[in-house]
Amino acid sequence: MTAQDSATQSLAIAPERPTPAPGARAADDTSGRTGSSGRAGSSRGTRSSGGTRSFGSSGTVLAGLGVLSFSFSFPATAWALTGFGPWTATGLRGVLAGLLAALCLAAARVPIPERRHWPGLLVVSAGCVLGFPLLTTLALRTSSTAHSAVVIGVLPVATASVAALRTGRRPSRAFWGAALAGAAAVLAFTLMQSHGRPTGADLYLFAALLVCAAGYAEGGRISRELPGWQVIAWAVVAALPVTVLTTALALPAEPSHPGAKALVGLAYTAVVSQFGGFVVWYRGMAAIGVPKASQLQLAQPLLTLVWSVLLLGEELPAAAPVTAVVVLVCIAVTQRARS
Repeated sequence: MTAQDSATQSLAIAPERPTPAPGARAADDTSGRTGSSGRAGSSRGTRSSGGTRSFGSSGTVLAGLGVLSFSFSFPATAWALTGFGPWTATGLRGVLAGLLAALCLAAARVPIPERRHWPGLLVVSAGCVLGFPLLTTLALRTSSTAHSAVVIGVLPVATASVAALRTGRRPSRAFWGAALAGAAAVLAFTLMQSHGRPTGADLYLFAALLVCAAGYAEGGRISRELPGWQVIAWAVVAALPVTVLTTALALPAEPSHPGAKALVGLAYTAVVSQFGGFVVWYRGMAAIGVPKASQLQLAQPLLTLVWSVLLLGEELPAAAPVTAVVVLVCIAVTQRARS
């Protein structure tokens, strides 16, 4: 019930009391219930205005931290693939993340979500816990980390589109214009790198971004009702039956030679990419909205390009600096545009 509704109900029952003289009534309202309510309302309004700005700023920071965390995911996956097969790496990643999430939920004594939340949680589970990790891992067998990162650069537009269809919100034209410009920049970059011909790995990546966009959008929506860390925690726990089965079938079928680099990569994808990064990411989306938060991800492929050079020794494409400038401008425009 809003404050306005409460005030309306108070005014509705006020005539039941004896009606004082106009001057006395005004004095009573000023020093008594109505006056106190007015001061409290004014105080709440002041705090709400400042609190909204503060919450929005912190939401941007949290979403940005999520993007930074995810920008290491592809290099970490490439490291994991040096010692594990793609199905084994995906299964172990989900199992480890699920066990960590289950421990956190148990330690915090979190109750099981209401039935109305489970359809959305299963979408998050299917898209972000199962689909995206598997499809991108399969793609990284034949595609470079840098190339894969740029293809996934269209994820923000896909996320914003799914969120708009799901929630009925309609971002402004300036927002869409900047978002589409950023997506066009990363797509042009991708086509330049692949000589205009999408590869099989690109098809895996495009499928991955579609299922991930659905998971991001649904997770951001549920995070308005449940804490962000609980959203991803329940999603990875819900996926445990599938990830355990995948691991059990893949381990004996795929050769494994886990070295230090493979173990570090696997640990990062499980602890950060699959769980910790989502905690801050979903909280940020809940604070500033799915469309604006998703546009921060336009910076993710560029960050991954840097990590691919520093951590994997890949060559940085010559067009990367130009793409970086275009993407950063698009981020600035989308963050200023009202959704």
